[in-house]
Amino acid sequence: MALVAVIVVAVAEVSKRSPRLGAVLLSLPLISLLAFTFGWMQHRDLPAISKMARETLILVPLSLPFFMPLAMADHFGWGFWPAFAAGVLLATATIVGWLLLGT
Repeated sequence: MALVAVIVVAVAEVSKRSPRLGAVLLSLPLISLLAFTFGWMQHRDLPAISKMARETLILVPLSLPFFMPLAMADHFGWGFWPAFAAGVLLATATIVGWLLLGT
């Protein structure tokens, strides 16, 4: 929990000075890096890690619609929460659609 707080505060502070550098930090797959590292250290199960990496590789593009409303919020005159909610709905619809179409 403390690690998450440190990351969130660091990204927020960096973003104040440089939105582009903040975006770089946000785009890092920190959860994946930690999960793969701890998974390997704990189980040493490369086939399981490979399968998780393949699934993640598929799901990352499916989650990209989340960012579209936030990126376009100024253009459409939306506030943060409406854009955030639209992003959550778009990403959820995309992922649920993928799950329903057969994985």
